[in-house]
Amino acid sequence: MALNAGGLALVVGLTSIAYGSLDMARPSLSEISLGVAELPPATSGPGSQYVYQRLQTPDRTAIYTSDGTLVATMTDGARTGHIIGPPRTFEEPRFTKAKVHTDVYVHLAPKVWRAGAEQEQWFVDWLEKTRTEKPRDVLETAFQYTYGASPEKDSSGQQIAGDAAFGPLSDTDPDGRAENSDFYDYLGVSWTFPDKREKPAAAHILSLDCSGFVRMVYGYRMGFPLLGTNTKGPGLPRRAYAIAAFGPGVQLMENRGTRPRELDRLFPGDMLFFNAGPVQGANIEHMGIYLGVDDRGHHRFISSRSQANGPTMGDLAGESILDGTGYWALRMRTARRV
Repeated sequence: MALNAGGLALVVGLTSIAYGSLDMARPSLSEISLGVAELPPATSGPGSQYVYQRLQTPDRTAIYTSDGTLVATMTDGARTGHIIGPPRTFEEPRFTKAKVHTDVYVHLAPKVWRAGAEQEQWFVDWLEKTRTEKPRDVLETAFQYTYGASPEKDSSGQQIAGDAAFGPLSDTDPDGRAENSDFYDYLGVSWTFPDKREKPAAAHILSLDCSGFVRMVYGYRMGFPLLGTNTKGPGLPRRAYAIAAFGPGVQLMENRGTRPRELDRLFPGDMLFFNAGPVQGANIEHMGIYLGVDDRGHHRFISSRSQANGPTMGDLAGESILDGTGYWALRMRTARRV
């Protein structure tokens, strides 16, 4: 570990996550993307220590302390909670000079949010526990699978994190990697879904394709329900196109078959979907996780990609940004918050 910007830096392989002071003249990501406005009067009830404000597009509730400090944002129809915490920095210097500074932590609430849930005891208890105990969130978990990330095992000795490949060399593309590496392939264990039972493929152990990476982070690690097939149901389907079309949560913009212009709707942790196929249009062949605005002013994401051979926020074989005229920017189609 080393000091970075006046704080503590946690180094995961060749990826650095730094916690500490930032340039206070720079607006925080919470001020930029989560919205700050005039607050309503305080309410009474279980959550009366906070002040709540309703916002739109998408419909959501912003939660403040009585002095106007933003604490969290909860989106209607989604379990994702955006909790404000100590500033930190995500970077992957081997593959990009860009850094993402953020004070937003992405956690899953035990229930889907709806307007008025701030007065329910489950939410008050969950918010307090999350703010106090500070469990590992979606973004930090995602970086546990980037290049050079150190292996991590659970109490049974099962490796649950560490540098992930995209997949074995492809039999059909001499320069590419094979898909079909789900989280259970990475783990090397059989898995029973509500709709299917699967066994790991030996060649895919410690590998995650694009949707497998997202399912590992949100499903296996964070506890969101998972499906084994590409059907609509109470969980994340297997493939990117199915998650985009009828997965759980809130679709943040319509898939019109062209790049969306509503990037200001995105919060860290949102699932992003791309047309990475040879024919342009509304088809979805790739997905990733939104990180936020980087220190160069670009909307940056992390995804597991064949040419990068695993999860990366870097710019190998295409910049990992949504604005501009790069490969991925032109191919983004929609986004979803689970």
